[in-house]
Amino acid sequence: MENLAFLSQIVILILLAPIFAKLFKVSVAVVEIVLGAVVVWMGFIESGNELFKDIAKIGFFYLMFLAGIEINIKKFLSFKDKFINNVLIYFGCLYGISFLLYFIFDLNPVYIVAIPIVSLGMIMALINEHGKTHKWLELSLIIGVIGELISISALVIFDGIVAHGIGEQFYKSIIILIVILFVTFYAFKGMNVLFWWFPRLKRVIMPDSDNMSQDIRVSMALFFILIAIMQYLHIDMVLGAFIAGVFIANFFEHKVELPHTLHRVGFGFLVPLFFIYVGTTLNLDVLFTEEIVDTALLIVLAMVVARMISSFVAYYKYLGFRDTVLFSFGDSMPLTFLIAIATIAVNNNAISQNEYYAFVLAAMIEAVFIMILIKLIMDKIKRKSVEQV
Repeated sequence: MENLAFLSQIVILILLAPIFAKLFKVSVAVVEIVLGAVVVWMGFIESGNELFKDIAKIGFFYLMFLAGIEINIKKFLSFKDKFINNVLIYFGCLYGISFLLYFIFDLNPVYIVAIPIVSLGMIMALINEHGKTHKWLELSLIIGVIGELISISALVIFDGIVAHGIGEQFYKSIIILIVILFVTFYAFKGMNVLFWWFPRLKRVIMPDSDNMSQDIRVSMALFFILIAIMQYLHIDMVLGAFIAGVFIANFFEHKVELPHTLHRVGFGFLVPLFFIYVGTTLNLDVLFTEEIVDTALLIVLAMVVARMISSFVAYYKYLGFRDTVLFSFGDSMPLTFLIAIATIAVNNNAISQNEYYAFVLAAMIEAVFIMILIKLIMDKIKRKSVEQV
């Protein structure tokens, strides 16, 4: 009964978050984190509830599942000749700068993974607000897809290192990861062939006329089965959730409304639980201390500068000055993955509690201020366009 009362309090926060997000015009994820921190700080709820922690973990996995759903491999491959030529240069620069900062400033190894991390979440928010017609946003989507794949792999490798160290178990995990990726690749090709020979099979699995929500049942079954397989193989379960999303997006495209339905389920309940849980792990009494704020600002600076340099090296000729700057800012808001890295690291004692707070604060600063900055630039561009007409 205590757990039910606790969850009832959390549900109230889920209801309030969109209202405050609209009022203050900031990302709802940031509001959810802030609400979680405030209610614990004010003593309305207690942190450390194990049931809430487990449910929040499912919320995070579901977020990665939704990230996979955003990846349309067929559409992505159609862009390869137009955008992919400089991808290696871009990510090579990004990771090169991260290693350079690590060696020069003697940083925690976590920063090697954290600084170049890419997430589609805020990029999709930008596309939702400004549309796909802008060159820099079109490129952001493509880079976001590739970056998310790289980031998922980096998360899995990072989780293996901090959990087991670099030893026999780590190498075993890497071999298993490579095998999983190969199996996934050939399973994808095999299902392409299967559905080419038997096109009606898609509609047997997910019928067009579906009054029993079979599409959602199949999606949830695949989601939990692949998570369970990763858990059995001792691989980060994030990968299973992500692969499930990719398969749903690419083999059942006839269910046009399914991604929207899954998004509503996720962002209506499961995903907010994760962000509120992140907020409950924060201590507001120390979050805005000088040390944590300074570290957070340095993290933001490192991430933005690394992307700015990499973008100008790889895409300046294609985008020009203004759009290269916008592209750099748009790629500098990996809210979910930055928090994910910090969560994995602090749970395995790879970083201190203060560093964890700094990463979360950095993620929130990026999500709020960079979004506002991009909006101001885009509004100025629109005004100039109207004046010229």
